[in-house]
Amino acid sequence: MDKDEIQNLIKELIEKTTIKLNSISVTEEGSKNIWVSLDVGEPMFFTSREGEGLQALNHLVHRIIETKMLPKRNAGTMESNIENTLGNILIDINGFQKKHIEGIRAVAHMMSERARYFKSNIEVDPMSAFERRIVHEFLSEATDLKTESVGFGPSRRVVIKYVGAI
Repeated sequence: MDKDEIQNLIKELIEKTTIKLNSISVTEEGSKNIWVSLDVGEPMFFTSREGEGLQALNHLVHRIIETKMLPKRNAGTMESNIENTLGNILIDINGFQKKHIEGIRAVAHMMSERARYFKSNIEVDPMSAFERRIVHEFLSEATDLKTESVGFGPSRRVVIKYVGAI
């Protein structure tokens, strides 16, 4: 699916909720990330309960796109094609998602500095897969740190390991 189709799909879904959609814009960050920013009249329907409605909207859009792409996929490129397209579309409502990601990056930065200072492993509080991915990506360029997810289910967390200057 291209950006216009994705934008129209999201616009249609929001209009079906009867929540007023003021504006929608699609921007690309780099070559892989697509941000769909929405400005709605009543964001609390999506952002309450720590963004549960927004997470559901993101999931729903990914599933619809996956279903529409099924007939277009070849057997050999099935998984990589879906992951490349779906993993990089992120819907944001009234800047909620951007603030959430900035908060996760701030925690990752603070914990990475703590790992460096104490020269030891630091465990971050349990996070969702999406949040763990942000931490891994944020610290991926650090040469003296390594990140790893440990645990199972809702207690899964990131461990920031100090490996020294490389």
